[in-house]
Amino acid sequence: MGDDVPLVSLISLLTVLLLLSAFFSGSETALMSLNRYQLRHKAREGHRGARLAEILLKRPDRLIGLILLGNNLVNFSAASLVTLIAQDIGGKPAVAVGTGIFTLIVLVFSETAPKTLAALHPERVAFPAAMIYFPLLKITYPFVWLTNACANGVLFLFGVRSSHTELQALTREELRTVVHEAGSRISGQYRTMLLSILDLEKVTVDDVMVPHNEIIGIDLDDNDAEIEKIVSNSQHTRLPVYRDNIDEVIGVLHLRKLANLAKQEMTKVTLQRLLTEPYFVPEGTPLSTQLVQFQRRRERIALVVDEYGDIQGIVTLEDILEEIVGEFTTDPADDGEDVVSEGSNTFLVDATANVRELNRSQDWELPTDGPKTLNGLIVELLETIPAPGTSLKVNGYPIEIVEADDNRVRTVRVGQRDDVPAAPE
Repeated sequence: MGDDVPLVSLISLLTVLLLLSAFFSGSETALMSLNRYQLRHKAREGHRGARLAEILLKRPDRLIGLILLGNNLVNFSAASLVTLIAQDIGGKPAVAVGTGIFTLIVLVFSETAPKTLAALHPERVAFPAAMIYFPLLKITYPFVWLTNACANGVLFLFGVRSSHTELQALTREELRTVVHEAGSRISGQYRTMLLSILDLEKVTVDDVMVPHNEIIGIDLDDNDAEIEKIVSNSQHTRLPVYRDNIDEVIGVLHLRKLANLAKQEMTKVTLQRLLTEPYFVPEGTPLSTQLVQFQRRRERIALVVDEYGDIQGIVTLEDILEEIVGEFTTDPADDGEDVVSEGSNTFLVDATANVRELNRSQDWELPTDGPKTLNGLIVELLETIPAPGTSLKVNGYPIEIVEADDNRVRTVRVGQRDDVPAAPE
C-alpha cells in the first residue's frame, strides 16, 4: 500500500485521524463533566446543543459505546498508518521509532490536551459535539447496540445492572452548599433568605413565638377604660381576648372591625360579637408546616399549646416571614436594645433575649437545640439560678452574670469567643 499511495497522502490521513481521536477524547470528557442542573436549565431555555446533550446523557452506555467505537477505530487505523509510513521512510527498523513517536503524539495531542481543554470548558466542547453525536448514533446504532449488549452482558455477570440515569434531587444540605457557593451570582441578602427557607424545617414555632408572659391581649374582666387603653395603644392588628388569664382565651379580635364603631358602642358585649375562633397549634410544629397551615386556613395568628393544652405563646404569620427575610417592622415596644456594646470584645445582654435572635444579630454561635432564651440556657447549664458575679462559658463564650433575682437571670456580660469551648466554671 505504501508503494501505491503517496507518502504525503498517508501523513495527511494520519493527521485527520489524530484530530478525530482528539475530538472523541475531548468530547467524552466534556459530556461527562457537564453540570446536569445547568444542562437542564439551558435545555429548558431552548439551547439545541444542551437539549441533544441531555438526551444523549440519559443513556450514557450508548453514548460511551459510540465514542469508544469511533475512538478505537481511528486510533487503530492511525497505528496501522504509522507502520506504513515508517516502513516507507526507513524500513522495518524505523517502525519501532515511529511507534514510540506516535504514542507520544497521541498521548499529548489526542488525549491529554483535548481532555484538559474539555474539563476546563465542558459546555464549549460538549454542545457542538452533541450535535454531531446525535445523528451519528442513529447511523451507527446497530454497531453501538451490539457493543453495548456484549458489555452489559459482561457487567450482568458481575451483578451490575444498567438503567436510564435520571437527575437525582438534591438534599437540603446539598442545596445549602449550592447556595453558599453561588458567590456573587446571588446577593448576600437573597442568599440569606434562601438559606432561611431551607432551615424552616429545623425551626419550630417555639423558636419564634411570643412567650406566654409577654402576650398582650384583652382581659374581659378589666374595666372598659383599661380595655380601651389596650386597644388604643396596641401595635398589633389582632389581639387575643380572654377572661382572667390568657389560658382562658375565648377568641381573637381584629382591631379593624372596631373602626366603624362609635366610642359608646365599644362595649364588652360588642367585642365578644366581633371575635373569631382561636386557632391552636401544638408546640414543636416546624415553621415550614405552620406556614402552609396559615395559608390553607387563611389565618395569621395562632396560639401555641403544649401536650396538656396550656398556652405557651403566640405565633403569627409575620413571625415566620421575618424568620425568612429578617426584621421588616419596628415595634415600639421593642425599642430597648437586647445587646449593648461595652467595647470591642464585651457586650451587656438582656438575658431574656432569644438565643437564635442573638446568633443572627451578633453572628454568634450559641447552642439553639435547648432553651430558647439566654436565661434558660444559663440556668440549664448551671442547674441553678446563679448569683451576680458568677462566670461560665457557653460554647466558648465567656459569660458573667451581672444582674439576677430569685427566679431568673436578668443581665449578663458576654465576651469574645475563645478558640476552644470550655465547660462551665
